[in-house]
Amino acid sequence: MNWKLVFLLSLFGLAMGIATVFLIPARFEPLFWVVIFVLSAFAIAAWSPRKLFQHGLLVGIANCIWVTGSHLFLFRDYLANHPREAAMMASMPLPDSPRLLMLLVGAVIGVVSGCVIGLLAILAARFVGPGAAPAAPAP
Repeated sequence: MNWKLVFLLSLFGLAMGIATVFLIPARFEPLFWVVIFVLSAFAIAAWSPRKLFQHGLLVGIANCIWVTGSHLFLFRDYLANHPREAAMMASMPLPDSPRLLMLLVGAVIGVVSGCVIGLLAILAARFVGPGAAPAAPAP
């Protein structure tokens, strides 16, 4: 496993965790995540020749830890800047424990997004890395 790569790619999660609290509106967040998933997948395919899916899964889980941790640490600011999400939390199970709900949902999202990144990395490996380029013609 290329743990350095997993950690470096997970820093997108830290950046998004803070940016989604203060800068990025919820309606634009998915666009940023699509770009991050694709960049992560290509980076994994380029710098990690084996265990592509596992690398993607770990990046997704690490992203989730950063994002959920940021949202929990900045919980009041997050709720103040995301009234729609705050209302949704109040109507879901565990309305008296919104932080616990955020933790549980974040974990599920981390695993699902990790699976998506892993699958994208397998697909990206067809375009980058060893064996992706056509062989040079023999002289």
